[in-house]
Amino acid sequence: MKKSKKSLSALLVPDYIFDTYRDITPEFLSSIGIKALLIDIDNTLAPYEQAEPDEHIRKWFASLSEHGIKAALISNNHPPRVELFNASLGLDAYPDCGKPKSAGVLRAMEKMGVSTEHTAGLGDQLLTDTLAVHRLGMISFIVPPIKDKTSAFFKFKRMLERPYIRKYFKSHSAQKTNNPIIERTWKCKR
Repeated sequence: MKKSKKSLSALLVPDYIFDTYRDITPEFLSSIGIKALLIDIDNTLAPYEQAEPDEHIRKWFASLSEHGIKAALISNNHPPRVELFNASLGLDAYPDCGKPKSAGVLRAMEKMGVSTEHTAGLGDQLLTDTLAVHRLGMISFIVPPIKDKTSAFFKFKRMLERPYIRKYFKSHSAQKTNNPIIERTWKCKR
């Protein structure tokens, strides 16, 4: 694969921001040519302390499947967490992915039999989720974290993400959101 140099902005500004994973519909995915979705678990689908998917998550995955959208879980969390969360979903799941490295993303896509142009990534962090898929030229969907960690490390990461979230909203000025989590997380008024 030929490597091209990409600006930091191109690597970190997401392609789409949604208020929640549930706003990403099979119809929308099909309309932009997406046939497979690689999805982070923690703070994207559920908070860290939620061990198993709730009914909303199960219905969302069922809807993706009914519409022919393939899905896999890609997580930087460890196997016990990922396996327990995935037990009732039965998806391909990849713990310890090491995002923003792309190896786990490539492994998932290879097993699913999909290409980068028809696959997107969904997560809550620009520095891991968006960077991992953008390095491969894929589409990135970001949602605000369900329950953000409050450690100094995570506050620093969110501060680093802020200019890229602002840049996204500046270039997508028509997109409106009344999500207080977006405002609280990235200090972006929309």
